[in-house]
Amino acid sequence: MIKIIVNDIIPILVIMALGYICGRVHYFDDDQRQGLNKVVLDIALPAALFVSIVKATREMLASDLMLTILSLVGVTGMFMLSYWLCKKLFHHTTQEAAICAMIAGSPTIGFLGFAVLDPIYGNDVTTNLVIGIVSIVVNAVTIPLGFYLINKGQSELRDKVAKQSAASSNGSAAAVAAPAKTVAAVAPAPTPEGAPVTDEEARKAEKEHGIRKEIDVIRAEERGHGKKHVIKNQNLAAIVNAVKKPVAAAPLLAVALVLLGVRVPDALDPCFDLIAKANSGVAVLSAGLALSTVSLGINKEVIWNTFFRLILTPAVIVAAGFLLGMGSDPAKISMLCMAVALPPAFSGIIISSRYNIYVKEGANSVAVSTVGFAATCILWVWLMPVLCSMFH
Repeated sequence: MIKIIVNDIIPILVIMALGYICGRVHYFDDDQRQGLNKVVLDIALPAALFVSIVKATREMLASDLMLTILSLVGVTGMFMLSYWLCKKLFHHTTQEAAICAMIAGSPTIGFLGFAVLDPIYGNDVTTNLVIGIVSIVVNAVTIPLGFYLINKGQSELRDKVAKQSAASSNGSAAAVAAPAKTVAAVAPAPTPEGAPVTDEEARKAEKEHGIRKEIDVIRAEERGHGKKHVIKNQNLAAIVNAVKKPVAAAPLLAVALVLLGVRVPDALDPCFDLIAKANSGVAVLSAGLALSTVSLGINKEVIWNTFFRLILTPAVIVAAGFLLGMGSDPAKISMLCMAVALPPAFSGIIISSRYNIYVKEGANSVAVSTVGFAATCILWVWLMPVLCSMFH
């Protein structure tokens, strides 16, 4: 256990701290930080996801249907529960709740899966099977699903802004059509330059700034592109826009190849591995940079996200496993528990920083969860044999 903390958890914290320091001393400006996020999100991470999934086989997925179904339903279900609770409990927008789910609802299985499970359970066929199946669900289901929800929220926001603009235009037209004397009577006096801003004006400006902030993802994706065919159906448009993202398209393509039985030649592995290896370190560094842009702090939402990721998610999935009879294989259900109890996936905070959505809560949740995993890892390693002996 100490080896896992020293070899895996502490390096994450050190690199994250390095990114935080670089951010605080302005070693990277905003454009460079966004460029680093883009490298991870659009190049390194898609390559890493593709390589991790395409090595699987149809036989692996079919060898344990119960594990496959439980992982798919359990991980995806907890992802959607995190999304729904974030909207209901903390009153976040659709896109903010989607980022929350990508952090609180997704374990960093690709980064820490083998590093944590191999020392505890050994490197055998069952370990590889559990990590492989959970990795496919996290990377090929929750990431595209998260992008779908983000795009769906942006579509709703775009429609809202358009309606507000139309209402404002109609109001302006009505004012112009009114008699000049009436216009003069109701027109507000010009505000002198340098005059103090009222509380009402400040709140209005802050609200407008928030709208601009939330459509950063739209501007980031559409800047530099010409007019495109607009899909009127919001759900279909959100799906299409999500699939266009390399980080969503790469795992979906890999899963399609696996299901079709198409094997990518091993000779091509080095082509993907070289850039994929850059993903982990740069992603953690970027997480530290994102953390440097917000104030450090622990609030109710950060505590809830940490509890949801490290305690509630594995507890629910383990309970479902026992109900479905997986208690007869203590080693496998223990591995599944540890696989879904890992800290948050770093892809969530990279997407958060890239599009300036849910940065403060997300960055603090990642930091606290990573530190907290040192304790919850020991808890689950001790608790699972006790539970298995009770329900075996």
